[in-house]
Amino acid sequence: QVQLVESGGGLVQPGGSLRLSCAASGSIFSIYAMGWYRQAPGKQRELVATMTNRGSTNYADSVKGRFSISRDNAKNTVYLQMNSLKPEDTAVYYCNGVPVTSGWGQGTQVTVSS
Repeated sequence: QVQLVESGGGLVQPGGSLRLSCAASGSIFSIYAMGWYRQAPGKQRELVATMTNRGSTNYADSVKGRFSISRDNAKNTVYLQMNSLKPEDTAVYYCNGVPVTSGWGQGTQVTVSS
């Protein structure tokens, strides 16, 4: 089973940017779709961005136009570029297959606050 390690989170002011990375211990080439999920305090985990291994992307309405997902199958890494961040983007961010294909990593905390 592929293990996933997320990184790149931090504290950022509203309007700022962050780039998250997700390193997989094994090949993600065969995983048709990879995604970024997030879980805010007291809320259910939600899928915010998806990318297939053919390059098709899909985004939740709440992040459309601000977030961009990419994947590098050769490096077994998935990225999430987050721009124009808002306080409501504060959450722990995770990557996984879509649908979920692996155990959850520890996630990376993103806090948007002035």
